Amino acid sequence: MAFTALAAGVSGLQAFTEGVGVIADNITNVNTIGYKETRSRFSTLVTETSSTTSYSPGGVRAFAETLVSKQGLLQPSSSATDLAVDGAGFFAVRSSDTANATDGELVYTRSGAFTEDDEGFYRNTAGLYLMGWRLDAQGNPPTNLQSSSALQPINITQLNGISEATANISMKVNLAAGETIEPTSYTVGSLAAEHQTAGSGITPDLLTNIQIFDSLGREHTVMVSAVKTGTNSWNYEYHFDDPSQLATAHTNGLIGSGTLNFNTDGSINLATSTLNAFGSSTNLISTSGTQPLTFDYAPAGTGVAAAVAQGSVTINFGSNGNTDGWALSGEATSDHFSSSVDGAAFGSVKGVQIDEDGFVSATFANGLSKRVYQIPIAVFDNPNGLTRKQGNAFGVSSQSGDVSLQRAGESGAGTVAPNSLEGSTVDLASEFAELIKVQRAFSASTRIITTSDEILQELTRI
Repeated sequence: MAFTALAAGVSGLQAFTEGVGVIADNITNVNTIGYKETRSRFSTLVTETSSTTSYSPGGVRAFAETLVSKQGLLQPSSSATDLAVDGAGFFAVRSSDTANATDGELVYTRSGAFTEDDEGFYRNTAGLYLMGWRLDAQGNPPTNLQSSSALQPINITQLNGISEATANISMKVNLAAGETIEPTSYTVGSLAAEHQTAGSGITPDLLTNIQIFDSLGREHTVMVSAVKTGTNSWNYEYHFDDPSQLATAHTNGLIGSGTLNFNTDGSINLATSTLNAFGSSTNLISTSGTQPLTFDYAPAGTGVAAAVAQGSVTINFGSNGNTDGWALSGEATSDHFSSSVDGAAFGSVKGVQIDEDGFVSATFANGLSKRVYQIPIAVFDNPNGLTRKQGNAFGVSSQSGDVSLQRAGESGAGTVAPNSLEGSTVDLASEFAELIKVQRAFSASTRIITTSDEILQELTRI
């Protein structure tokens, strides 16, 4: 009996020593961002016996349980790249010893104190790389969101010098209904020729310009001109101010032309209006008011890269039967009131912004911003079943279930809290109280050992 009691006391020393270690870990990480409290749980060790008249002590063993799902207090921060998860889920991060940050194990953390390193990657205090979905030109993430191969380390500095070609043009134009019908027979290209050489003899009733961008970020001036050719009917042309920027087939820089017809109330009649690309057959404008227009840049070797050999924009004339685009008015002269043209040459990156949906937007020297990444939120069926990893991170286990990468705020995932950090879940008062209990239990276990030793000494003296 003394030997079994001695073994029980030793098991107590081992278990409560582990308990002190757990408490020590908690206390020392009271200020660690995103740290999750670990608790000691004790279970009895039973030595089975068939006798009902004697008892054989077994002892105790310790289990460590990390409360991963417990949310810490969100604390405000002045850094745009300090992030927290408000709700369930984790940031996907990767450890790597290589410069490209694509190697290493994919793990998960709520420690969101990310800063930019010397190569432009965002890493937290443990050196783990923040992963995200790279957005395409339309701002969409990859189609297979659950594939880890779709994740890339976020790096904003690699975006220096990017550009976005113009894809859409819309204008608010009022044409003066009282303009005189052009007495000279109009032919396609007359307005472009008049602008370039002043030799067509036709003076446009409207002449304005817009700026568009090619895929390399170069800016081009497109002239828009119109002349009245019939009752409530106008001919118009789109042509480049500098024809040398286009292929020679575009005489005088002409890229598109057509006819706009209007109803008696001044609204546009799209059913009979046309837009024709240079050299193409007649195309009625879609009833939605939009129509694509393609044109050819000058070929490679004349100062324009082959990457922008062809341009393509969609012209928006307004909705059918309305005056929200091109319209007739009773004004004395025709006027171009406003235009909306997308595309830009962004220039150098000057900063980054992150919103609660996890979208990472780069801000550029010209004042524009562009969404370039989206940060996913990793969720698990049983987050408390995750395994602890180095750097205040967690890995997938059989108890946690498989990871599911979700958009922030969707399918049970929490949202991203920018300019915030999640505090440790450790409660110092509880830890000190638990430390006293474990220390007393440890001391009691030592008394079991000393008492068993005394009993054994008495037995040896018999």
